Amino acid sequence: MLLHIVARGRIGRGPEADLVDRYLGRIAGPTRVTELPDTGGRMPPRAPATKLVMLDEKGDQTGSLAFANLLGRWRDDGTRECRFLIGAADGFDDAQRAEADLLIAFGRATWPHLLARAMLAEQLFRAMSILANHPYHREG
Repeated sequence: MLLHIVARGRIGRGPEADLVDRYLGRIAGPTRVTELPDTGGRMPPRAPATKLVMLDEKGDQTGSLAFANLLGRWRDDGTRECRFLIGAADGFDDAQRAEADLLIAFGRATWPHLLARAMLAEQLFRAMSILANHPYHREG
């Protein structure tokens, strides 16, 4: 299953981009990052077997294990792509949220988009590690 981050705004080169590259590079399966301008731009076409996850302040605060189990279930059910959307500064409107299969939030705090992208990449690596029974994730 392709793990595809689609983010508004350019990350450029810097520590945040290095973190994204580091975590996505550790994932055994296919990954992709698509950057769109803050406004406009073309969203990549969505295939029928694509799940859409939006990072949104109104989303669920899902734990790492539950997140991994959900991704594993989607993968096992034949999902070809899991697309993760990070919106522009104003986030998503209700119509956009209604299109999502899942809304997730990284806590109640507001995070800069560069950090949200790095945090998402780490959580994707963590989820794939959990599914592969790799010791990276530890339950306390």
